[in-house]
Amino acid sequence: MLQPGDRAPAFTLFDQYQHKWRLTDQRNRRVALFFYPKANTGGCTLQACGLRDIASQVNNVQIAGISPDSPETQAAWDGTHQFGFPLLSDPNHKIATKYRAWGPKKLYGREYEGILRSLFLISPSGRIEHVWMKISPKATPQELTMALEDS
Repeated sequence: MLQPGDRAPAFTLFDQYQHKWRLTDQRNRRVALFFYPKANTGGCTLQACGLRDIASQVNNVQIAGISPDSPETQAAWDGTHQFGFPLLSDPNHKIATKYRAWGPKKLYGREYEGILRSLFLISPSGRIEHVWMKISPKATPQELTMALEDS
């Protein structure tokens, strides 16, 4: 698992508008990177809307979400909820794997591999500041604001 102080794995992914988004391009500010299982589902919508609603309070932090969804699916979801931050497509879960946000899950007794809902706060220098693995959708915005208040 990535720990505070570790270098955040660099990556380039396409956002919901088919634009390349690079973590290294964000070096002048902090990044709140959250991994979510599937666009337009109840928990993921709760999580993303919660982050959207606090974005003006954390305007020095770039919020970005990552899921295996296609850019088209991400764009439709963003069109409905107007998140205002990049939704990044990781269809082969390569980036999720680098962040250890891909792994075994269990639902109704069935085991499978999938996204582990998580949040990473990354410093302007590209270092991990905080890690929240298996975070609840509702807790995501509160945990982020508390971490920012403490720093």
